[in-house]
Parts: sequence; structure tokens; C-alpha cells
Amino acid sequence: MSNPGFERYEQALEALDGGRSVVFSSGMAAATAVLQALLGSGDLLVAPHDGYPGVLQFAREHLATRGVGVRTVPTSDEAIVRAAKGAALVWIETPANPGLQTLDLAATIAACREAGAKVVVDNTLATPLRQRPLDLGADLVVSSDSKHLTGHSDLILGHVSGTDPDLVERLRRWRTLAGAVPGPFEIWLAHRSLGTLDVRLRRQEAVAVAVHGALSARDDLDDVRYPGFSSVVGFDLGGMGRARTFLGALGLVAEATSFGGLHSTAERRDRFGDGQVGPGYVRFSAGLETPADVVQDLTQALDAAGPA
Repeated sequence: MSNPGFERYEQALEALDGGRSVVFSSGMAAATAVLQALLGSGDLLVAPHDGYPGVLQFAREHLATRGVGVRTVPTSDEAIVRAAKGAALVWIETPANPGLQTLDLAATIAACREAGAKVVVDNTLATPLRQRPLDLGADLVVSSDSKHLTGHSDLILGHVSGTDPDLVERLRRWRTLAGAVPGPFEIWLAHRSLGTLDVRLRRQEAVAVAVHGALSARDDLDDVRYPGFSSVVGFDLGGMGRARTFLGALGLVAEATSFGGLHSTAERRDRFGDGQVGPGYVRFSAGLETPADVVQDLTQALDAAGPA
């Protein structure tokens, strides 16, 4: 199932990722297509317990009951490599969301492949402008295109890219049979948005760098995190109450989930109850506003939240 719009968008993704691409109706549709198409009874999946929670939830609720083993690990080079022995598939997310942990991706992929596992990398946060996992040896790369790639917070979309034509065709066939096909208008909007990806990401990084610098200079925050690229900064206010007060005091920055859009947002990630981060941890996503204006808004909200 295809049309000229699909083909043009997938061709653009192929140029970015360095492989053959299949677009899906959402990032989770792309992720679950990979998991279901590549794993069967008796196989072992290695997945991060500190990455996007939907992947692990799907594996536990729908794969484990069908005889697929699920082994969870933290996002660290050593932990992933140790767990890869005997695995059919290793799922990697770096930088991890929401904790922003990073890996030596090339070395980790090589070790997992040597152990006999296929490797899938969720590249949503990094984007192919900052990291190309297929060039580093990954079998597949998955992305939620709802985030940076389309970047206007008005689309739900995802894609998978790979270098093995047979594997990519299996996923394309899965998309058709499962009905995970996006609408042509969504594809048109997504293709339109790709043209500004580089400009948007550069501005978001300028905002994120300014925010990271300002927050790191404060003594009332713990564990300020920024991987050095992309749009997301994480920091801990030390408790749920202070984090809620901070979010309620924001003006320019919106309290909202997701990341990679035009507008700066912040949210308390522990509200989802997955235990990945502490109750005071806030994920900030940089938008395209003037960096000084964003820093000013965050600063006044932190002051309003009171001492740690």
C-alpha cells in the first residue's frame, strides 16, 4: 500500500538514515511492528528499563505471554553487552528518554552483533542529524516522527529504516496487514516539516545549551542532565511538591508532554508511575523561542518554587 506522497517521504527518510524506510501511523506502531515481526516463541528480547516505557510495557503484556523472553537492563554499555548473550534482539535507546543516558553506540552494537543478536536503535531523541545508527552497524533504526522530525506538535507518525531489503519488506508487509498506515495528509505535513529540521534542531540546541548552563549554576537543583546535543534537558527539584509548584509558575514554557516541537515544554515525568526517575525530575524540551526568554521564565519559576 503506497502513494506518491508516501514514496517521497520515505525517500527523504532513506537519505537521512542511510537505509530503506517504512513509515507507520505512529512511533509505537513502528516499534511494535519490529518486535512482532522479528520475535517468536523461544526468542529472547533485551530491552532497557530506563527507556521509553511503551516498548517494555508492550513486550511484557503481549510478547512474554507468547513465549518471548524479556530481559531488562539499564542503559549502559556493559549491562547491555552482558545481557546480549543468547538474545535474538537487543533494543537500544540512546540518549535514553527520559533519563538521557548515553552509550558508546558503535562498540555496543558491535558486541551485540558478535553475540548473535540483531540490534534495533530508537533514534528519536538524537535524530539522524546527530546520530546514524545504521552507519554504526545497527540492523534497524526506529523513530517517533511525532517529535523532532515533524516538529510542530501536530502529527502522530513513526518510521523504521534498515539496510536488509528482505527485513524491510517484512515490515512493509506487516504495516499493510496490521493497518498501521498513516493518512496521506499526515504524510504531506511530515514531508513539509523535514525541510526545516536542521534549522529547528540548531535553534532548539541553542536554547537547550543556554538552559543547561543557567540551571547548572544554581545550587537548588540536583542532577542537571544534557547529553550535549538535541533539545532535551533533565533536572531534579528534589520532590514532587516543589516540581509541581515550579511547573505551575511557568509562563512562556508550557506544561506538556512530548518533545521536539516549536514551543518549549516541561513536565514531571514520574507522574506516569514507571519509576524511571524520581518524583521531582522534570524533563524540559527546548523550543524555538529566544534563549534568554526561556531562561528567564525557568528562573522565575524556580524562584517561585522556593528553596530545595
